[in-house]
Amino acid sequence: MALEKVRKNIDIIDAKIVELLNKRAQEVLKVNLLKEKNQLAIYAPQREVEILSRLKKLRKAPLSPEDVEIIFREILSVCRSLRTVLRIAYLGPEGTFTQIAAIKQFGKKAEYIPVESISDVFEEIERGRAEYGVVPIENSIEGVINYTLDMFFASNLKICAEVTLNVSHVLLARSRSPIKRIYSKAEVFPQCRKWLSANYPQAELISVSSTARAAMEATKDPHGACIGNQILAALYNLNVKASFIEDSSQNCTRFLVIAKNDSLPSGKDKTSVLFSVKDKVGVLHDVLASFKKYKINLTKIESRPSKKKLWEYYFFVDFMGHRQSLPIKKALAELEKNCVFMKILGSYPKEN
Repeated sequence: MALEKVRKNIDIIDAKIVELLNKRAQEVLKVNLLKEKNQLAIYAPQREVEILSRLKKLRKAPLSPEDVEIIFREILSVCRSLRTVLRIAYLGPEGTFTQIAAIKQFGKKAEYIPVESISDVFEEIERGRAEYGVVPIENSIEGVINYTLDMFFASNLKICAEVTLNVSHVLLARSRSPIKRIYSKAEVFPQCRKWLSANYPQAELISVSSTARAAMEATKDPHGACIGNQILAALYNLNVKASFIEDSSQNCTRFLVIAKNDSLPSGKDKTSVLFSVKDKVGVLHDVLASFKKYKINLTKIESRPSKKKLWEYYFFVDFMGHRQSLPIKKALAELEKNCVFMKILGSYPKEN
């Protein structure tokens, strides 16, 4: 009887939740109609960050902040799709870490478009075949993904959000034959260097375009295996040979959400810029001094060869704050005086 009573209470609560969800959906439809009337984007990263931050503060045990975020990410995704289904391009095939990051950001009620390369993600948006794209930008162990940085040289797309994903690798294979070849992305092998050295020192490590592509190769190779995420096992009918093979438990990858426009201020934002400096003594010091002058916190600086002139470099900088704030406007104005070229790549909410 006690069990039946508790279950009845749960049923009553579930009915109330559905009733409230219907009310929320009706209000969201009103908002979406107003957005369409005013030609505003249906997806507003700054607003979603604000909602999730507020709700996580309201939660109580036994729910964790992560539990609240998982639940409401899907509610936001469903409500967003009531008027339109967003098209999201990502580095495919199906089952990559980039797809997992995309679903974490946009939820399951979106149309996901797998493409073969990072440049294809940019092209899908530029040609209007997708509204948003998700690309990897850096790994906590191996650092920045240079190809993504290079894509911003020519592209006019903006960064509108960021996603961080905890990355855990597994070794997968179809057959029980001895493993002679292991497939994965080039960036993955260094993340598992110690484990591979201890367990498969003689195996040939073969780089491919994605972990999902590695899974495809492993299915065709009787002596092949791949490194990727556990989802690949079910997608490609592979067996898990070993789990948690990454060298560090703090292995994370940061992804960028790109679109034709960046995000409005959320109150906790980051801005990314790309620039090249004039060839004179102390110019980089002068550039960094302008950020210090206005008390702007730099979170990342990376250099890349310009590929136009020997020993000429571009710099990518991330810093805290939104491009619309007055201190950042002043800092960027001073920065531009010392630059041959400068591009604001976007301002976007900082992920919690």
